[in-house]
Amino acid sequence: MEGTVKCSANFVPLSPISFLERSAKVYGDRLSIVHGNVRYTWRETRERCIRLVSALTHLGISRGDVVAALAPNIPALYELHFGVPMAGAVLCALNTRYDSDMVSVLLKQLEAKIIFVDYELLDVVKGALEILSKERVKLPHLILISDTESELSSPNNNWSLTSKYVEYESFLANGESDFEIVWPNDEWDAIAVNYTSGTTSRPKGVVYSHRGAYLNSLAAALLTEMTSMPVFLWTVPMFHCSGWCLTWTVAAQGGTNICMRNVTEKGIFDNISQHQVTHMGGAPTILNMIINAPQSVQKPLPRTVNVMTGGAAPPPQVLLVMKELNFNVTHGYGQTEAYGPAAVCFWKPEWNYLSPVEQANLHARQGVHHLGLEDVDVKDSESMKCVPSDAKTIGEVMIRGNTVMNGYFKDVKATENAFKGGWFRSGDLAVKHPDGYIEVKDRSIDIIISGGESISSIEVESVIFSHPSVFEAAVVGKPDDHWGETPCAFVKLKNGCNASADEIIKYCRDRLPQYMAPRTVIFDDLPKTSTGKTQKFVLRERVKAMGSVSKGS
Repeated sequence: MEGTVKCSANFVPLSPISFLERSAKVYGDRLSIVHGNVRYTWRETRERCIRLVSALTHLGISRGDVVAALAPNIPALYELHFGVPMAGAVLCALNTRYDSDMVSVLLKQLEAKIIFVDYELLDVVKGALEILSKERVKLPHLILISDTESELSSPNNNWSLTSKYVEYESFLANGESDFEIVWPNDEWDAIAVNYTSGTTSRPKGVVYSHRGAYLNSLAAALLTEMTSMPVFLWTVPMFHCSGWCLTWTVAAQGGTNICMRNVTEKGIFDNISQHQVTHMGGAPTILNMIINAPQSVQKPLPRTVNVMTGGAAPPPQVLLVMKELNFNVTHGYGQTEAYGPAAVCFWKPEWNYLSPVEQANLHARQGVHHLGLEDVDVKDSESMKCVPSDAKTIGEVMIRGNTVMNGYFKDVKATENAFKGGWFRSGDLAVKHPDGYIEVKDRSIDIIISGGESISSIEVESVIFSHPSVFEAAVVGKPDDHWGETPCAFVKLKNGCNASADEIIKYCRDRLPQYMAPRTVIFDDLPKTSTGKTQKFVLRERVKAMGSVSKGS
């Protein structure tokens, strides 16, 4: 338009780096990080991140380079979420459950120049570098993160690799405190690579941009009702979707990060009580842990705690008990490719007049898109037409907007397939209710086809979970010569509780159409990713190998 000009006065590339800069000015003396006896203010956190930028640059890191990290939720990993992009580089925080083989594969794909590793995971990285050394791949520098809360023994002197590494605090100490930040040239530049959780296949590297991270961080503050100066308890792994972008959200709001190396029931209740926690997050596994915590561990909450949950559909029974314990749960739906939560089941005031059970059932739906996205819809995967809002017609969940990934790292074909039709194709199957809220029925690969009928594993799991003796449940299709597939339930019982396979099957038949009830029940622990998602592909492999099996085992 005539008379306008785009310049540095009115256009600056969006980046969550700016959140740290602002908090250091506005909330400089307030606590930014608490980890055991470790305390940092926002002014100190910024200075430490600037020193990190300087040290990385002096080690040869430049714009676009990848820096990897393998660590739990500790202060160093939080600082890396700012320090690495402030050096112009791209952070890849790896899943702490990866073994040496997987770490070696990903380090090779990433061409990472540095890897920061927590002392407890040192052997995993040493094994990965030993594998890479045999392939004549240039090895990344290794920087070891110790923990002032724990004793750190000296690294194995027999380690024969020539890679040099230093301790994290020493690395920071060598950095300059007045070093210049490297801002992105383009807000679409990559800020992070986050690998998918691997519930169905080998993980894919999802590329996040500065722009997407900035917008999703602000959206997360809005959808969790996070006002200024919150106290956030880290039960979401920071390596998972950059901690659902909450790593940057807490900085935007000048909050305090309460870090937990290991997530336990006691740790959750103790930290909430000690630090007056206002917000936390986690998969339904975390919620299940809370509601089933021993009475000796549970403590009355000093205030209502806002909890964001996602990664899997929370059973209504879990939401019901969480509310009784004074946790206000926000149910988010999303994927790594959408920076974490994409849709949210926003609470409607008219629900207040319904029974607690009705409220929980409505709250278990996936909801509508948040403000950072253009839309989350349910479409026919072939015609791309929207399904009717009849709560019956099943289609694929599709996402469009500024908080959708740039693409899959070094995988052009997978990126093109994911964006086919101009929307991100989630692979989740859902219906749309008359009020516009979507409800996920299953992953496309998890739908069970039995005698021509489609069975939602999520619906069957929800019924099984309502049994008073059941702690966790997962349902997959078991090959059947006559029906094609029949539902097979994997069940973990609560401590001290008993239930037989016949009892579980009858319980389901009393509450579901007979064809939906499991024909087989197996009592066992459920294989999980480190983010709390059940690895159904592992269970499917188990049932394929079972052949003919009795009702329970």
